[in-house]
Amino acid sequence: MKQPWIHNAKTDWWFILSPPFVVLLIIFLFQKQIQGLENHYSFYTWLFLIVFVDVAHVYSTLFKTYFVKGEVQKNKLLYLGIPAVSWILGIVLFQFGSLTFWSVLALVAVFHFIRQQYGFMRIYARFEPNNWSKKIDEVAVYSATIYPMLYWFSTPRAFTWFVSNEFDWLKNLPDYTRLLTVIYFSILIIWIIKTAFEAFKTKRINIPKTALITGTFLSWYFGIVYFNNDLLFTFLNVVSHGIPYIALIYIREIHQKENNKLNGMQVFKSFSGIFLFVGIILGFAFVEEFLWETLVWNEHFSLNVMLSEKWFQFLVPLLVMPQLTHYLLDGFIWRKPKKVS
Repeated sequence: MKQPWIHNAKTDWWFILSPPFVVLLIIFLFQKQIQGLENHYSFYTWLFLIVFVDVAHVYSTLFKTYFVKGEVQKNKLLYLGIPAVSWILGIVLFQFGSLTFWSVLALVAVFHFIRQQYGFMRIYARFEPNNWSKKIDEVAVYSATIYPMLYWFSTPRAFTWFVSNEFDWLKNLPDYTRLLTVIYFSILIIWIIKTAFEAFKTKRINIPKTALITGTFLSWYFGIVYFNNDLLFTFLNVVSHGIPYIALIYIREIHQKENNKLNGMQVFKSFSGIFLFVGIILGFAFVEEFLWETLVWNEHFSLNVMLSEKWFQFLVPLLVMPQLTHYLLDGFIWRKPKKVS
């Protein structure tokens, strides 16, 4: 069968499909060394994983939205309204306390991460009919992502999404961990049997879709349920999410677009343009984290800038605005345009 690659087999494998497998292999081979990195070089793990992958992938969205010539003019309400709503919503949430603010943001982030995996699955299944087989794939993706999060809500973990105790209010919910575990592994087994049966019957297999779903199961289960370690969770979570997203933006919005001369993206198509693309998103990411560190956190470095806490209710939502805008915009910018009859 014709494999539904986004770009080609090599590019898709390296930048979209392989991250969870590569990271897991590194973890199993060098777990002690990785822990040593966390103990002695936490600044560099933070710089690479958080700044240069997690935060950078947020700014790659610019190359599908605000950096595209004429894109904002097409839908001013969307592109100007969502940042404004993000800031106002953040200010309102902050009035209920910083923990409420971060808890809501964490849930929005989790939803965004889950939907990304579903979105990639849909891309790789785009040539397949909407039948029972695709429904099982969809259920499998949601099971692979939702179960680990429900497990996290009911079981103490040594890591956080944003801040400590962000999911504590969910621990009062009834504990159905055993039942959920049975359902989770039942769905996994059904999906494996379905995939094997189809491959045996048709002598064909959708390689990228199968790899995507397998990687989702592995990264979310081992990152959240199996391992209980902050760096390992961050390593799996951030790399498996951020690298594929950046790759998708570059492939779809720069490399494959035919009207780059008109939309202003032609300069990024060359080999040196790739480095320019990466340099821009890394630059934005570093500036944002520099502001976080100097004005709010003061964890990795500090310029001794002292601000009154009363300003935090406006400053923190403002600094979060790019991230929340990224989460909210993602629900619109990847939708297929409706066909005009």
